[in-house]
Amino acid sequence: MHFRKPLLTALVASLCASGAAVAQSNDPATLAKIRDAAMASDWPYQRLEDMTDLVGPRLSGSPGAAAAVEQVAEAMRKLGAKVTLQPVKVPHWVRGEEKAQLVEYTGRPKNVTQNVVLTALGGSSATPAAGLTAQVIVVRSFEELKERAADVKGRIVLFDVAFDQGMADRGLAGPAYGRGSAFRTRGPAMAAELGAAAALVRSVGGADYRVVHTGVTRLDENRRIPAAAVTAEDAMLIARLSKRGPVTMKLVLTPKTLPDADSFNVIADLPGTDKADEVVIVSGHLDSWDLATGANDDATGVTASMGVLETLKKLNLQPRRTIRMVAWMNEENGGKGGATYHQANRATLEKQFAAIESDNGAAGRTFGVLAGIRPQYEKLFAPLQAALLPIGAGVLQRRDVIGAGDLHALEADGVPSFLPLVDSSKYFDYHHTPADTFDKVQPQDLKSHTAVLATLAWYLANLDQPIGRAPEQFR
Repeated sequence: MHFRKPLLTALVASLCASGAAVAQSNDPATLAKIRDAAMASDWPYQRLEDMTDLVGPRLSGSPGAAAAVEQVAEAMRKLGAKVTLQPVKVPHWVRGEEKAQLVEYTGRPKNVTQNVVLTALGGSSATPAAGLTAQVIVVRSFEELKERAADVKGRIVLFDVAFDQGMADRGLAGPAYGRGSAFRTRGPAMAAELGAAAALVRSVGGADYRVVHTGVTRLDENRRIPAAAVTAEDAMLIARLSKRGPVTMKLVLTPKTLPDADSFNVIADLPGTDKADEVVIVSGHLDSWDLATGANDDATGVTASMGVLETLKKLNLQPRRTIRMVAWMNEENGGKGGATYHQANRATLEKQFAAIESDNGAAGRTFGVLAGIRPQYEKLFAPLQAALLPIGAGVLQRRDVIGAGDLHALEADGVPSFLPLVDSSKYFDYHHTPADTFDKVQPQDLKSHTAVLATLAWYLANLDQPIGRAPEQFR
């Protein structure tokens, strides 16, 4: 975004005149220097290429996850950061064979079957090795499932609910995903309670190119059934055939749940000066689903957070508070990394000054910051907004609670939390799919993303006054 100089000057003056007290180290020149250095650096993009192309998928408990821990730790050590590997016990689920065929339906020509493109959901149980064969019933809501409870036992339930791309195109990708993913997380368990043999969900995403979107499902340990996501096209095909008459599917899924595995959060500290015992977290999650290399979910969050420390080290800047880069482990199918960190710091949470998490990818422009702060603190961020205006990222949206995955427990206990505000309209085209690869991230988008994180982390680390709030406000 480009501004004419007089307009930019007026905007900066207006924002800075809002009554915010600016620490000397948060002066406009320093903030601009950090912003511009991040915008000029290819270092995070190079680290993104290393993580996606060299390590690949990083599901918790996998060799890829272990390799990513070492890769990030080594890169941080080379920068001169203080690196700690925090042990985390994580779920270890592995994907097996997965295939399906429509073997009976009204009007089926002799000797014809149709393949269905699907992928197991994290937490799915297995079919018999030879598969199971059952009739499919199609539902479009939880209410319809309950109304048809008598039809469910012994059958395969398909939740055919389309992702609302129209919402995503208008800046509401998160709510659109929330609606669709509810059927993935809750649907199989509800079907299992009614005696279903298996459950399928229509993929939760906007790219209808016969691409599957995996993700976790929450099945009761004592009532586990095979569960998978089918492509939008295959869900629509099954729905159309069901209008003609009964549809029968042969389904083979052979995933395994192994004993919990040993892993780590990677923690890298840039120590502070006079407030070194206070911490500002900047973070992303290191694990990814296993269908692709997790470029947007969430290698960009990790490498942009790594880029914060690289930017400040390059400029030889030392913050007042310690800036802590965290690469969380196991956000996707358990949240054990965030929970472990919270538990380890629970007795001294007042020292966790603020926390930032990037988990919305960088497949689009970063517009600014989403801030989980009380209304009276909003004016404190005017100088930060002014510093980010020249790169078109001066938006600050305040909410009482932002609900970032790995920061949830910290935020619930009063730690102010922040997210970069990103154009996510195309994010769910790639999210949890085989298409979430390095080429989907444009260098300039990652640069602006890193610039926002670096400027925000520095600004928080040098604020004069605390911005925390009592945990009871969240409950």
